[in-house]
Amino acid sequence: MVVDSYKFLPRSFRPFYEGRGPFPGEDEPVWAPFEKRLAESRLAVLTSAGMYLRQSQPAFDLEHEQTHPDWGDPTWRAIPASAGAADIGIAHLHINDEDLLADPEIALPMHLLHQLTRDGVIGSTVADHLAVMGFQDRRLADWRHKTAPELVNHLRDQSADGLILAPA
Repeated sequence: MVVDSYKFLPRSFRPFYEGRGPFPGEDEPVWAPFEKRLAESRLAVLTSAGMYLRQSQPAFDLEHEQTHPDWGDPTWRAIPASAGAADIGIAHLHINDEDLLADPEIALPMHLLHQLTRDGVIGSTVADHLAVMGFQDRRLADWRHKTAPELVNHLRDQSADGLILAPA
């Protein structure tokens, strides 16, 4: 199966993002080896589906993105592992949210991760998983200087050993 990452983007956007290669300064791989055994590790999940808690968190800024279509909200949300489907909202212009609202596990499999903990496959999970809006400005300046350091600090505060990326 071929995944079309540009399916919900205007056709004019495709040339801006496709086949451009690494960003300036990203000549080296951005991955690090995972040396701890999973059964001894504390894991978190990060979704790019633009999820937020309807009752207590602001939605991602879709209004600004609609007027500036090359911009994506660079903020993030902490999603408690105890959150249920009714607690979750979706704010993302580039995905169909109907299925995600019915079953948030599609894009944020935190309950499945908890099941893996009960089964002894992983050591534990964090209390608060992470959500961002996956569509971002190609330069990623806000991500490099603000969002990424905040996410790393949040994961360190929760003693996370690893992060599972769940792209939407």
